[in-house]
Amino acid sequence: MKNWLRKFTAGVFAIGICATAAQADTIRIALAETPSDEMAAFFVALDRAKANGLDYEWTAFSDEELAIQAVLSGQMDIGFGTPYAAMQRSKAPLRIIFQLTKLKFFPVTSKKYETLEDLDGQPILLHSRGGGTDSIANVIEEKVGIKFGERSYVPGSANRVVALIAGQADATIIDLSNKNKMMEQAPDQFNVLPMFEVDASDEALFANLDWIQANEDDVQIFVNALLSVWQDMAEDPTIISSETDPDGPIGQLPKEILDGLDEFYANAVEGGVYDPNGGGRKAAAADMEWYTEAGQLEGDPASLNIEDFWYLVPLDAAMN
Repeated sequence: MKNWLRKFTAGVFAIGICATAAQADTIRIALAETPSDEMAAFFVALDRAKANGLDYEWTAFSDEELAIQAVLSGQMDIGFGTPYAAMQRSKAPLRIIFQLTKLKFFPVTSKKYETLEDLDGQPILLHSRGGGTDSIANVIEEKVGIKFGERSYVPGSANRVVALIAGQADATIIDLSNKNKMMEQAPDQFNVLPMFEVDASDEALFANLDWIQANEDDVQIFVNALLSVWQDMAEDPTIISSETDPDGPIGQLPKEILDGLDEFYANAVEGGVYDPNGGGRKAAAADMEWYTEAGQLEGDPASLNIEDFWYLVPLDAAMN
């Protein structure tokens, strides 16, 4: 819409999307970064949900940790992230309802480094504190037997690519699409380091269980819309560009980004970034193992109850 409300606060960029944003029944969504090509599929799902009666507004926080805190405090209703540490340690009954993306990320460095072992003691650029790339760094340390140096945080794989190209960093972890673009543009300047396979969640949608159950109709509309987009995208990745609202937040991104949406989503679907079934029990089990090894969950993964972390009722209903 053209009459967006734009508000800047410390570390927070907020945009009101719905004309009915002041209504008490509007779902408040906490994004972990500003809109980008990586979020185009999510906004297509929001448009489908809105067409089915969902009222919502969204706020883009500067990192995942702030988005998690906003949901914990009740400032926001649904958040982006994988807040496993907060789930286990907080008294608030946070639950994941949908896996947005898998942890399909790659260590990319300048030519200074050729193996993961070479990164011992070296600084690294990551997405957000406590987020997916942070957990990947933790598991690399555990599996490879190294310890990274200073960790700096810049949300958005594309922004971290810019930092590497500008010589502001020598090592980062980025997504599949940006890794491919980077190696196409400058194959002689950077290395993609060998990496083990990861199937756990990178981004997921989560909310307080009490709020989910009190708003089950709206939550169901939302999950239905997400699942429909993820399944349609698996069949035809071009539906993201064709359904992107030209007047919405993705539609107003630079033309070169919009022109690359088809390639972006084709690569992401082929690379297994999106689970057309929304993650569910398979993702939850993978998350228990991954985030335990990453140090964000305590205990034996086999003994952890996925229902303490996921609320599967909406996804199960959407699948039937």
